[in-house]
Order: sequence, then C-alpha cells, then structure tokens
Amino acid sequence: MKRICTGIAACLLAVACSGEQAPPAPQPIPVQTVTIASQSIPNVIELPGRVEPVRQAEVRARVTGIVQKRLYTEGTNVAQGQPLFLIDPRELRASYAQTKAALDRAQATQSNARAVVERYKPLVAENAISSQEYDAALATAREAEANVAQIRAQLEAATLQLNYTTVRAPIAGRAGRAEITEGALVSQTEGTLMTRIEQTAPVYVNFAQSASQVLAIRRAISAGEVVLDANDRVEVRLTFTDGSEYPIPGYINFLAFSVDEETGTVGLRAEFPNPTGLLLPGEFVRAKLFVGELKEGITVPQRAVTLSEQGGSVFVIDAKGLVAPRPVKLGSLVDGRWIVESGLKAGELVITSNLQKLRPGVPVKAVNGAAEAKRSTPPKPTQRSGAR
Repeated sequence: MKRICTGIAACLLAVACSGEQAPPAPQPIPVQTVTIASQSIPNVIELPGRVEPVRQAEVRARVTGIVQKRLYTEGTNVAQGQPLFLIDPRELRASYAQTKAALDRAQATQSNARAVVERYKPLVAENAISSQEYDAALATAREAEANVAQIRAQLEAATLQLNYTTVRAPIAGRAGRAEITEGALVSQTEGTLMTRIEQTAPVYVNFAQSASQVLAIRRAISAGEVVLDANDRVEVRLTFTDGSEYPIPGYINFLAFSVDEETGTVGLRAEFPNPTGLLLPGEFVRAKLFVGELKEGITVPQRAVTLSEQGGSVFVIDAKGLVAPRPVKLGSLVDGRWIVESGLKAGELVITSNLQKLRPGVPVKAVNGAAEAKRSTPPKPTQRSGAR
C-alpha cells in the first residue's frame, strides 16, 4: 500500500512540474526588409489643376441681319479666316451700291471743279477775271476733293460691313456648337454670340499653391535643401480622374507674383502638348510638380505601406527583433515608391512582405535574398527630361 501511495505521489509531482513549464516561444516569421537610407530624391508636389485652351475666341455678330446658313461642321477644327456663317447681305449690298454711286457723283464734281481751276489760272494772270472768282473756284475744287475723300471712307466702311455678312473664324482651333440657327436675327449692337473657338494644341493647366508652401519651397532652395536643375524648369506630370497618367510631361511657364486675397494662394500655369486632343478644356486633373531634388530624402516601396483613414503606416523591426508599427507622413507616389516626409530615419529596417501575418510584438527574421536586396535598394534619382 505504501508503495502504491509513493507512485501516486510521484505522478502528481510530475504533473505539477509539467504544468509550471513555459509555453514554447513562437517561431520568428520570415520577412523581406529594406534598410532606410537618405539620398537625393525628386521634390514632388501634388496639386489639383484644370485644363484650359491656350487661346479662346467668341465669334459674335458684327452686323445686324438674318442668318442664312451655317458653313462649318460643329465640333471640328477650323482654319483662321474660314467662313462659319452667312448673314443675309442684300440690305448691306444695297447700301454699298448707294455709297458707290455717291462716290462716282462726287468724283465727277471734283473733276469739273479741277477743270474750272485750270481754265481760270491763265485768265487771272491776264486780269480777265478777278482774283476773287479764281479763289472761289479753287475753294470749290478743294471742297469737291474733301467730299470725295469722305465718301470714299464711307465706301470702305460699307465694304467692311458687307464683308462682315460672311462670319469668319478669328483664330484656328476647334469650333464649338452653334449658338444660333438659320433664320435667327443677330444684332451688331448686342454682339450676338454665334459660336466659340478653342485652341487646344497645346493647352494650359492652371494650379493654385498656398502662399505658405511657396514660401517654404523658396526657403528650402535658398538653404540648399532643394536643388533645381540646370535649366530651372519645373516638370509637371498629369493624372486623370480614373487614375491613368497623361504620357507627355509639361512645364511650368507662369508663376504669379501676387497672392489671391480671398484664397491665400499663388497661381501657377503649365503648358502641355496635346497632339491627340486627349486633354479637354475644363477637365480637372491631378498634377505632380517636380520642383528640383531633395538632398536628404527618404522613400519606401509602395508594397511596404498600409493606408488607412488615419494615414499611412509601416512595420519596422526594433532592436529586439520584434514587429513595431510606425505611422508615417507620406508625400507623393513616384515610380512605385512613397516619399516619406516624416516618421522614418536612416538605418531602420522596414518590412515589405507577409504584412497580413504581422502583429505588433511578433518576432520576425529578415531573410533577404540577393535579388530582393537589389530590388529593395532605393533607385538613384534620374535626370528628368526637364534638366536636359
């Protein structure tokens, strides 16, 4: 009996001892990492913009009359001087003919007055007529010349008015829809709008940057933190509302030297080639302005960043080999890498794989291969086309 009790006690002691043993430590999760290093990176600013035509003209009536015909196809490109509308010319043609007849009559009177002066000239030298008669004939001739000049000017005005009955394109570009139809009465006094023409090759894109950000950029340039290219040109790339990118870069060609009092912003404008007409006037776009390069910039691969309503965050490996979440302030996404404005420093290890399996405090192990290490190295900044 004593031997049985001793066996039972030994079993209980063994069970108690096994219950006090700590659970086995979790195995480190293998992950890929990148080592943060500061280097020169593009200084990118994202702004909303709006496309505008380089030139825009409103085609308005310059004479009063009835529109007889539309001579162009709506929505097509027209050449400068191309006929667009025909206004009934009959009334102005009659006015032209009347003025032309008045000019012919005035020229006949002028010829007769000149002939009288020529006849009187030898007679006054012989005292056959008085000087007063000669002076009167000379004044009549000069009056006839002035009358001819006046009516000739009226004829030129009548010619212009008659030519205005054919409404022509003031500039080359794409003509919009007609604002009037055949049979409509247009007025010279009111300047009736007939259509619009827009030049869309190239186009402008207008932006507005806050005055404080413009001041910060100027200070960074003065301090040497931002370095502009040799040509001091600022390249701009566009993104459409569906996320696709416009393939041709543009350049800033205007910067306002005053601040809008209502919005506190400074106006900027970029010019873009538009050979295929992909950029439409009035369209809203997102723009990335490449304002030189940051000398001490930090980037991380896009796959390493988790986005939420609170912003961006990454997982780093702390000194104990554990996962630590790190909120970061993100700039622009350029060539598959996020520009990090704050939250990371050089030398830290950022995890780029197995993000779904990670939790704060979980042990991990970096298992970077040679190919992965090469792929994870931040690319050196390339010379942009604006610097050529």
